Amino acid sequence: MPAPKHGKKYNAAAAQVDAEKLYAPAEALHLAKTTSFTKFDATVEVHMRMGVDPKHADQQVRDVVVLPHGLGKTVRVLVFAAGEGARLAHEAGADHLADSDEMLKKIQDGWTEFDVAIATPDMMGKVGRLGRVLGPRGLMPNPKAGTVVPAEDLGKAVREAKAGRVEFRLDKTANLHVPIGKASFSEEALYDNLAALMEAVKRAKPAAAKGTYIRKLVVTTTMGPGVCIDPNEAQAMEARG
Repeated sequence: MPAPKHGKKYNAAAAQVDAEKLYAPAEALHLAKTTSFTKFDATVEVHMRMGVDPKHADQQVRDVVVLPHGLGKTVRVLVFAAGEGARLAHEAGADHLADSDEMLKKIQDGWTEFDVAIATPDMMGKVGRLGRVLGPRGLMPNPKAGTVVPAEDLGKAVREAKAGRVEFRLDKTANLHVPIGKASFSEEALYDNLAALMEAVKRAKPAAAKGTYIRKLVVTTTMGPGVCIDPNEAQAMEARG
């Protein structure tokens, strides 16, 4: 199968990047920003090739990170809670409350106009029935992702989700794919967000992981060229703020 052909704008952007070089994090982020050519505000993404085997349960890499400068987009939060929990979620800024059979049926019928779903443990019996709708879209609340929390912690969970709380998890090909902001962000803000992500990924290292933990690290923007970052330098990053 022939390689896909790129347009003139992509080729001009890619010409500014040395595909064989491992860039320092700050330089890579600068390049990613300057080579973004879309008319819309492109998302800045980080892709990591991990040195673990996703087939083994004890080598999974999964956690959440609150990006200090957010994601640069509005995050719509739905909360499954009742009574006091529903009140706390509403006060914290939840966009939707699934506290009635009517709302649960609406979701069961296919409505998913939200980006994050959070639930209290007592609601998970009802939420579990929505697995066929929520699961494929990555919206099923999960304790490991910090989206199943006691009612008293709902306020914090909602605020973090809206501020830029991102879940990352290993895919079947041993890669992580994580957004860290927008091309319109300052280089300093992107640096801080990347540093926070790297700290979280290091923290999530499985005890069973052997050898090189992060084999390859690439930053790119929507439709833009990939810029390779030196994994060792990335793991030594600290937020500047």
